[in-house]
Amino acid sequence: MKAKTADTDIDITEEFTPEQMKKLDEIINRSKDKPGSLIPILEESQMALGFLPMPILKIIAKGLKLPLSRVYGVVTFYSFFTMKPRGKYTLRVCLGTACYVRGGKAIYEKVKKELDIEEGDTTEDRLFTLETVRCVGACGLGPVIFVGDNVHGRLKPAKAKEVLSQYS
Repeated sequence: MKAKTADTDIDITEEFTPEQMKKLDEIINRSKDKPGSLIPILEESQMALGFLPMPILKIIAKGLKLPLSRVYGVVTFYSFFTMKPRGKYTLRVCLGTACYVRGGKAIYEKVKKELDIEEGDTTEDRLFTLETVRCVGACGLGPVIFVGDNVHGRLKPAKAKEVLSQYS
């Protein structure tokens, strides 16, 4: 079963294990008759599966007897939900004013080149997901990148590769 999700073809039989699919059925069946269960079911499903591609949204919509448009609307409205696979580490490059004027854009370009991905994408090995943020409140350390919960400040583009290698 191939389906177009965002920019990625997902074959759920290859992407998810039978155990994960069984867990999804359990999540849906446990709460399907409870009013207001859509968001909790989506949250628990994403925790179990890692992300919510369109074929999974179709399964959830069918299980809850809801229009797919409603399920899709909730998933795309809340930033917590993702329809694309995420990396083990979310790498956030600050492009707020202080970081930007101190070289944040150059660091962002270097990270994009090193990982060979664009903003919002995940590396093929699912190690990193790249995001930009406008300000992280660490202006005195700028330019700054976060890798997971770790802050790396006063960076230069040449040091970006070294920082990434700490997580490989």
